[in-house]
This record gives sequence, structure tokens and C-alpha cells, in this order.
Amino acid sequence: MASGTAGWRPIRHPVSANGRITTPPFRRLAVTHAMAVSGDALVTVALAGSLFFDISPTAARSRVALSLVLTIAPFAVVAPLLGPAIDRVQGGRRLMVSAASAGRAVAALFAAAWIDGLLLFPAAFALLVLSKTHAVAKSSLVPTVVEDRDDLVGANARLALAGALVSTAAALPGVAVMQLVGAEWVMRLAAAVFAVAAVSALRIVQVHPDVEDLAERAEAAEDLRHAGVRLAAIATGILRASVGFLTFLVAFALRRAHEPAWVFGLVLAASIAGTLVASVLAPLLRRRVPEEHMLAGSLGLVAVAMVVAVQVDGRPGAAVAAGAVGVAAGAGKLAFDSLVQRDSHAAAQGRAFARFEAVFQLAWVAGALLPVALTVPRRAGYVLLALGCGAAAISYVTGLTAHRRRSAKRVERVKRRAADGGAAGAPALATPKGRSQGPGAE
Repeated sequence: MASGTAGWRPIRHPVSANGRITTPPFRRLAVTHAMAVSGDALVTVALAGSLFFDISPTAARSRVALSLVLTIAPFAVVAPLLGPAIDRVQGGRRLMVSAASAGRAVAALFAAAWIDGLLLFPAAFALLVLSKTHAVAKSSLVPTVVEDRDDLVGANARLALAGALVSTAAALPGVAVMQLVGAEWVMRLAAAVFAVAAVSALRIVQVHPDVEDLAERAEAAEDLRHAGVRLAAIATGILRASVGFLTFLVAFALRRAHEPAWVFGLVLAASIAGTLVASVLAPLLRRRVPEEHMLAGSLGLVAVAMVVAVQVDGRPGAAVAAGAVGVAAGAGKLAFDSLVQRDSHAAAQGRAFARFEAVFQLAWVAGALLPVALTVPRRAGYVLLALGCGAAAISYVTGLTAHRRRSAKRVERVKRRAADGGAAGAPALATPKGRSQGPGAE
């Protein structure tokens, strides 16, 4: 990897002892991730269906509410079981990325055989669980294949951008295959793609090996309570809740207004474009500000954008709101992932990402359920988002400032004891192995 914070500079190819050019570890991870998300896109095409079109808004609400609740179910498996397993097994991150793809290959083959039967549902559930497992394992694997910790935002952004572009590209032939020979062949194609991803994952070489010391693994559990990470998790959860709230607020508002299908497409395109813009801008922002400032700015952007949406309203207002939330949520998630990779112990990152992803999914569902359960006017919804995210931004900055002051006082007390001759008996402020101190870190 290129050093420094220039997230988009060309990567130098490492050279082996015999002089041959080898593939950089991060590039191997990027290829594996691209194959995995391509398979996910093909699965989505095969399972394609809509909750909104050809049904009334009233009928859609109960079905949407049930679907939202069911999206939490995979995390009941990933958070308590698979997250800790990633941390316990030596090389578990790489193996879990491979196993998640291999498992999806098998599940996709079963789904293809049961495409018209009730057994499709457990196969689809397995695909969803393993997709979440891949996301958790991939996030915990990133810091082990990136040499410069200042490039974590750039690395996460490149993976997000590549995933969005590749999944879109994979969906197009998936639609063609479904039209020509049926959804079961799209599932079989997805199984082949997942199999390639599973093999590719085994070729990933970690720059920073996994922690082997059992004492450090025990210490890592305490490290998850790092105050800066907790504050950032709350901020990111509010961003995810905003995404869920706005998605269904706009969807049902447009449906009630009997807007044509292209308006739904316009709002969806604005949201996707916002996410892609976030993937490009995040590394540039990280060169100038730390991850904490990016998170605070993301909350502030949502608040400002909602004020604009209230003034504009109508179709343009919906597009502005969707685009801004896409940028904010995308940049905020990249900043949070990098902050966890930077500040949490290397031996606890699997369980950390599993736990936080479960919390974020709960936040998304909670935000989405409000406009699903109640008929919220569009402009009133914008005002609620503006007030909520504005207050969250202020609260996050205030909490972060207080945390830094406490950390500075603690450091000052230790220095004072050392100056008084008590350094031998005072606990040292050493940085645990596998953890990198950054802005806002204790």
C-alpha cells in the first residue's frame, strides 16, 4: 500500500525475494470482496420482488413492517456466535471471508433447486446470514492488509466504491439470464461467483498477523468499551436510523401522491449517487480532518439538507434529501469503520463489528418503522430529521470534547506522579498491541 493519507494514489507492487512482483494484500481483498458482492447482487436479482408496486399503500405497510423485523434475525446468529469466532481462531478473519463465500455457494445451489418452493426461505435466510458474516469479517480484515493506518478511510472507501460499481455491473447480466432461462439459473451463476470468491479469499496474505496471546485477547474485551468508539457508534446509529426513516417516509409519501415510477427511480438514483460520492470524498476529507470530525460533519449535513428539503419540497426536495443522506451515511460509516479499526484492539475487531452492525441494523429498523406504522407528512418528517440529527451532532461534539479533556487530565496526572518520583509504581499509558492511537483515542 502507498503510505500516507493519499487514499487514491497508485499502489506500489511489493517484490518477493526472487524479484517477482507479487499482488498487494489489499488488492487481493478487494478482488475477493468484489466477487462476493457480485454474487450478492445476483442473489438479489433472483429473489427480486417489490413491496410497493401493484399493491395499495395500506396493504404494503403490514408486509413492510414484517420484513423490517425479519432483517434483524441474521444478527442473532452473527453477533453472539460468528463475531467472537472470527477473533478466537488464528487466521479466522481470512478463513471466515472464505467460508462465508463457500457457504453462500452451497446455499445458492439449494435456493436454485427450491426456487418455487417453501424451502427457498431457509436457503435465502442462510444467504443473508452469510452475507452479513462476510461484511463483518471483511471489515475486521482490512486493518491487517493495510500497512499505513492513516489510509484506513481510503481503503474502506475503495472497497465500498468497488462493491457498488461491481454489484451494479453484475446485476445487468443477472437480469438478462433471468429473462432468458429463469431465476434458478441466476442462482447457479451466483453460486459459481461465490465459489471463485471463496478460493480468492484463501490467497489473501495479512500484513499484520492476528493476535495469538491469550492475555491480549482477554484485554481486548475491555478495549471494546473505549469511550471514543462508544460515542462514534451512537452517532453512526443515528445516521443509520435516518436512512431507514427517510427511505420509507419518501416511499410512502410518493405512493400516496400517486407519483409515477420514474420519480421513485429518481430518488433511488440520488441516494445511490450520494453513497458513491461519499466513497470518493471520504479519503480526501480524511487527509484534512480525523474520523471524529467526519462523523460530526455527516450529522450536520443531514440537518442542513433537511432544512433545504423543507423549503424546496416536492420531487426536488425528495431527491435532495435522499442524496444528502446518502452522502452523510456513506461518509459516516466509512469514518466509523476506520475509527474502530484504529482504536479497538486487533483481537476484538470481529466481535466489535458484529456487535455494532447488529446495533446499526436495529437503529435502521427503528427509524424505518415510524413512517411505516404512522402516516408522517413528508415535510414534518424532514423537520424531525433536521432536529434529531442537529441535536445528535451537538451532543456528539460535546461528548467527544469532554472525553478528550478527561483523557488529557489522566495523562497529566500520570506525568505529575512520574515527575514526583512515583513513576515506578504508576501504571504506564502504553498502547496495547494491535491498537493504534489516533485523534480522540484514550
